[in-house]
Parts: sequence; structure tokens; C-alpha cells
Amino acid sequence: MMIKKTLAAALLLGGASLAQAGLKAPPYPVFKSPEAINIACDEGLNAAKARLRALEARKSDAGWISALDRFAAANEDDANDIDFLQYVAVTKELRDAAQACSLRWTEFNSALLQNAKLYKALKAVPAKDGADRELKRTNLADFEAGGVTLAPAKQRRAKEIIDKLAELDQAFNKNIRDAGIQVRFTEAELAGVPQDVWREAPREADGRIVLGVSNPVYTSVLRTAESAEARERMWRAKTNEGGQANMDLLEQIGKLRHELGGLFGYDNYVDFKLRNRMAHDAKTVSKFLDDVKNAVDASDRADTEVLRQAKAKALGTDPATTEFRRWDAEYYAEAVRRERFQVDQEAFRPYFPSEQALAFVMRVIEKTMGVRYAKQEESAWAPGVSVYKVSDAASGQDIAKLYVDLYPREGKYGHAAVWGLRGGSTELQRMPVAALVVNLNDKGLSLDEMVVLLHEFGHSVHNNLSLTRHSLQAGTSVVRDFVEAPSQMLEEWVYDAKVLKLMTEVCASCKPVPDELLAKAVAARDFGKGMFYNRQRLQAAYDLALNGRDVPNPQQLWARMEGETPLGHVPGTMFPSRFTHLSSDGYGAGYYSYLWSLVLAMDMRTAFGADKLNPVVGMKYRNEVLAQGSQQPAIELVNKFLGRPWNSQAFFADLKR
Repeated sequence: MMIKKTLAAALLLGGASLAQAGLKAPPYPVFKSPEAINIACDEGLNAAKARLRALEARKSDAGWISALDRFAAANEDDANDIDFLQYVAVTKELRDAAQACSLRWTEFNSALLQNAKLYKALKAVPAKDGADRELKRTNLADFEAGGVTLAPAKQRRAKEIIDKLAELDQAFNKNIRDAGIQVRFTEAELAGVPQDVWREAPREADGRIVLGVSNPVYTSVLRTAESAEARERMWRAKTNEGGQANMDLLEQIGKLRHELGGLFGYDNYVDFKLRNRMAHDAKTVSKFLDDVKNAVDASDRADTEVLRQAKAKALGTDPATTEFRRWDAEYYAEAVRRERFQVDQEAFRPYFPSEQALAFVMRVIEKTMGVRYAKQEESAWAPGVSVYKVSDAASGQDIAKLYVDLYPREGKYGHAAVWGLRGGSTELQRMPVAALVVNLNDKGLSLDEMVVLLHEFGHSVHNNLSLTRHSLQAGTSVVRDFVEAPSQMLEEWVYDAKVLKLMTEVCASCKPVPDELLAKAVAARDFGKGMFYNRQRLQAAYDLALNGRDVPNPQQLWARMEGETPLGHVPGTMFPSRFTHLSSDGYGAGYYSYLWSLVLAMDMRTAFGADKLNPVVGMKYRNEVLAQGSQQPAIELVNKFLGRPWNSQAFFADLKR
């Protein structure tokens, strides 16, 4: 998941050398109190208002676009570090102060996008090349989406809605971060779960073990607990993580989005939101999701039946009457993989120690894309956060900075994402900075967790290797239905024996993954594919329906749609309450982007052929896709890299394999 907050969403390169000399990025500011955040917030907003007055007074000449970018970059510096803290700060007080500041910046930015002076100036400014023309196109569209061309009454209402939606999104995420959900088990109930998961967990007076629902713990219990009752309690706790409060928020969000689309003349929010994305409209996305459903529906049902048979065999019951539930899926999928392929996820942890796994991923990028990572001593927002400088291997010049926050802690963002803290700029001599936030198992990674790490690292690489003229077009400022593709492309690297052997280059004591074990994993990876893709398709279709012509009750809609799947809906559960993409401005009405981007990722992957470490292809990819940010439409970047028009053949072949 890629999270980037900018002034006008996406705002790009000229003739710049591959590495820039003298780039630097300031250290991350350490805020020790909410008061310190409040003071910095006041100062930043006051400075932004002064910069805005200066920009408004500036003549719309050939230098105006550069002036706009300087304005946006300075705002980014003042806003992003504080905004980010609401997800990662170590105390609730700091997170709450950061959230309050973020809302103030939202109000500033929503007003900015209705600034007629800036809109007219950008419209009038001459574009000196294709990059400038693309900047004008995308940013004029952002101003228009903000309501700058609406009549005054509609404009005021649009701003009210945009500000309120940002507030509701923050509340949605906060409800999950602050939920503090705990599930209690006896040791007997955790039979089968690796002791590393629960040995050091808190205990109650009666000896019961208290577990949270962070991803490493949740996944381990669902995959390994022999007790169906234990799996069910953990599954229900995680599934309802946001509670009824978040379901109520989703209903409010749906109503406001529908009204917002109506202000612009649309009868649904999806078409309004997608009009400048690759998919363009709800009809195109619906057709795409139907194609995915047709490709995977039969295999989803077949996979489910295999798992039902496995459960019946394990329990000695009649398959025809054996009830298979959602909390059984992970457990029996692992059982089938062990029986059919003699492999399971836990078998990989000894080969992927957590810290060394990160070093391995860095080595993959170093080998493929001509960079170097070096750890630095620098304070950040929490103990244990690592800081790396990224340099160009050929020139030795420092080109980017990366923060890495690997492990779960109370109140931290509970999933995996990358924040683009600073967009790079060749003209401003501005170093890109990203923050990688994951929640890994500190006892080593499963194969799936290694895939997650590679995926998220792909977002950081997209930020770090950007080489655009303007910061507002840097790296991940691309359209949302492309932004996942560079990360998804790398996921396949985990299954390549040559790639995995790089682990020994960064960890002399690590044993390489045996070829036999990897071969079994490769054979096993297609099992369950139908269930996975159909779940992704369901979530994307739900997101689309939630933002359609009608404003449905979120819980009733989910119960109906999930009820149509092979595993059905479990009454009393509310998965959407923990589905943070739904409330997000970027992914709301856009969750289809994961599947859409995967089409492009799989097509780009074909360029590497059998050699995923090919440095010639890797550098071509770095220069023609990653470095370009949003200077050209994403589809043009993909076509240039491939040397042909993109297609979906690899994607649908994979679905049917």
C-alpha cells in the first residue's frame, strides 16, 4: 500500500543526469510532546499561508511552474513528517496531536484547490515541454476535482464535504489503531502455534495468555492453531477490529461521496473519482472484475471443496456434512500444502531471519537497479527504526533516504505501507525520502511475509529512484491504478532460486533455501489461487458498489455480497470495519487498482524473462519507469519499457494456471 500526501495530489523531469551531486535530506524531526507538534503545526501553516500569498502575487510566466513546485515542496516538508506521526508515534497523545494537525492541513489544501488565482495562473502558464504539459493536465484536473470551477454555493459545499471525508477517514483508522483488541487463550488452546508467538506474551492471574491481533500473531494462530474454537475467536476479533463505529462511518462516507459526485454532475462517486485514472469509469472496472470472476470462480469453488475434504479427513467426518468455516481456510490450506507438496509457510522462517531478510531485499535491488544501501545512525520516531542512505552505484552519489519500521507495537499502523515523506526534484536538488512501515515476525519471515516485504519495498524504490524535475511529479505520484504495479512486479522474485541465493551475500551464517524446498513452494503456490483472487475481486466489487448510484447500508451490502461466495457470510461479523482502503481518499472507489495494477505488473515482469537479476533490464526499468514518476502517463511508460503495447495475457494466463 502506498500512502503519499501532497498539495494537489500529483503534479517532472527534463535532461538530468542519473545521479545528482550534493543531494541531502534533513533528519526526521523528533517531537517529544504534543505541544511541540502543535507549535510546529502552527509555524508550518503560517509559513504556508505566507508562501501562498507570494505565489498568488507572482506573474504567470515561464518560471511559474517551478515556483509552484517550490511552494508545494516547502508545504510537504512542513506537513508530511507530522502527518505521518499519527500512524507511527509511540504514544496516543503524540498520535492524536499529529492527527489534529493533519486535519488543519487538509483544510488548507482543500481551500488551495479552490483558489481561482492559482488555477487561472496554471492554465495560462506556457508549457516548455511534454513534462510541463502533463503537469498542467494533471494539476488542472486536481483543481477542478477540488471544486475550483463550481458555482460559489456548490464550491463551499464541496469543501465542507472534502474536509469532512478526511476527518472521517482519520477517525476510521484511529478506531482500529486504538482498539487494543486482545484475545485470551490457555496454553492448551494454542496447541500447534509456535511457542515464539506466545511464550513472552502477557498472562492473566489465572495463567491465560493475552494475545493482540497484530498481523504476525493473527496469521500464526489462523494457520497453526489446532483448536477450531481458538482460530474462530482470533478470526472474529480481527474481522470486527473497527467495530460498529466504523460501519457507521462507512455509511456517512458513502452518503457524502455520493453528494460530492452529484455536485459535479455525476450520479455516482465512482465515475467522478475515476475520470482521470486509467480505468476511467465504473463500467470499465465492472467489466474487468467480471472477467476476473469468470476466470477464477470455478477454481475458488474447487479450492474450497478441497479444503472441506481435508477437514473431513482430519476430523473423520463425512465430507458432505462437514461444515467449513472462514477460520478454517488458512489452517487447512497449510495442511493441504504439507500433504500434497510437503511444504508450509513456517518452514521458511529459519532461512529468512527478519533483519537479514531486509538486507536481502536491498541486495536484490542493488544487483538489479544499480544502487547501494548503507545504514546510518540517526534518530527517528521510535526506538528500533532504521535509517538508510541510498546511493547510485556508478557515481557513488547519495540519491535518497529510507526509514524502515519493521515490527509491531501498540498503536502503530497495523498493516504494511510506504509513506513518501519527500518527493525528489532535480531542479530543487531535493532528495526523495520514504518510510517503510511493516509488522513482521521478529523470529523470521514466512514465504508470504517475504512477499509482503518485497512488495512494500517496491514502493520505497519507486520513491527513492525518482528523477523528476518537479517534486510534485516524483515517484509514486502516478495514477492510483498504476501505483501498485512496481511493487507487485517484485513479488515473483521470492520464487526464484538464483534470487534467493543472494541471502548468503548478506548473511554468512544463513543457510540458503534448499532447492528442493523452493521447488515445493513453487509447485504449491497455485493452490488456493482461486480463493485469493476471488476474495480480491469481491473486495474490489464491494468498494465499487459502496460508491455507486445508490447509497447502500454497508453491513447489509457486505453480508449479501460475501454471502454469495463459497464460504458465505458469518453473521455478526463486519470485515469492512477493518478495511482501511474503503475510507481512504486514494483507494476509496479504487480498490480494483490492486488487480488492475497486477495486469501491468505481470506484463512488465515478462521483460526480465528467466533472469530476474538482469542488470540491463533492471536499469532500463529504473530509468524508463521508476525515474519518470508521473511526467508521462503511466501507460506510455509501460509501453516504452516493454517496447510494445501492454496486454493482459500474462495476467489471465496466471489466473487460469
